[in-house]
Amino acid sequence: MKINAVDLFCGVGGLTCGLKQAGINVVAGIDIEEKCRYPYEYNNHSKFIQGDLKAIKSESIANLYPSDTDITVLAGCAPCQPFSSYSYRYKGSNVLINKLDLLDTFGRIAHDILPDIVSMENVPQLAKEPIFKKFINTLKQNDYVVNWHIVFAPEYGVPQTRKRLVLLASRIGNIDLMSPLFNKNNYPTVRQTIYNLPKINAGETSSIDPMHKAVKLNPINLQRIKQSMPGGTWHDWDEELLLDAYKKKSGKSYTSVYGRMKWDDPAPTITTKFYGYGNGRFGHPEQNRAISFREGAMLQTFPKNYVFFDDNHKISGRQLGIMIGNAVPVKLALSIGNSIIKNISG
Repeated sequence: MKINAVDLFCGVGGLTCGLKQAGINVVAGIDIEEKCRYPYEYNNHSKFIQGDLKAIKSESIANLYPSDTDITVLAGCAPCQPFSSYSYRYKGSNVLINKLDLLDTFGRIAHDILPDIVSMENVPQLAKEPIFKKFINTLKQNDYVVNWHIVFAPEYGVPQTRKRLVLLASRIGNIDLMSPLFNKNNYPTVRQTIYNLPKINAGETSSIDPMHKAVKLNPINLQRIKQSMPGGTWHDWDEELLLDAYKKKSGKSYTSVYGRMKWDDPAPTITTKFYGYGNGRFGHPEQNRAISFREGAMLQTFPKNYVFFDDNHKISGRQLGIMIGNAVPVKLALSIGNSIIKNISG
């Protein structure tokens, strides 16, 4: 059977890459950010369409599927910032209001074109929101069987302690996510993922891979990371290195930043600012720097040779961090794709 998919909010192609590894042909990805075009098309050989999905007609998306398609899949991850725990403090503000209806847009497209299968991935907090219940109701009203789960990413081969909401809905029978592939005894680790990359210092770029670049540390942060232990906290530092906030009683328990990863555990959740030592527990396990852009991409399970830019398609470090941090982890997408293939075959 010919299974063809369209990837909504595709970014640089994490979801597309995983689906294609599973054997699902992704005919096109759609995203509002033009800078995603080069990495998306170069690595996945699928068509990139730049545009605002709120303004794109459903008919245009339906026409992307080849006429000889047997199974149509509509997949995507609507931007999750409105639902993340980090953004919850801004709930109801203009900071997020323009993104809140993107899941409604996803639901509208599914309602209009009625693909055989819908796959959606997002943050766990979305499950508590009325907009998610509305999305599910839209699917059920159109005769979809809906399954969704909060999954722990290491169980599906992603070496980071990331939790995600994964939904699979089908009009051609019950399709559900496969059982976990790993458990706490064999979760993929930081060591298995990035250990063999060349050593670099803070502020350096590898001569063989421009993505293997670590941002520069100022002198005090260089002293801080030298005193940081893998899995430890700023409690390991000398008194003169402490931030003023940590000297107050209210800051004593705030230990989720300025930490090193542990070699033999999964990494923390890779965010859009993973390349900054002070933005989370993103210190390299033994080198005195934050993880590089390549290391962040590999912890998101992008292939080691995934290309994000070249001399003709340059991007800033901030843009690169957003591209990597916002992506669907490739191996989670692979499990979604394998689940679709397995259920259809069965």
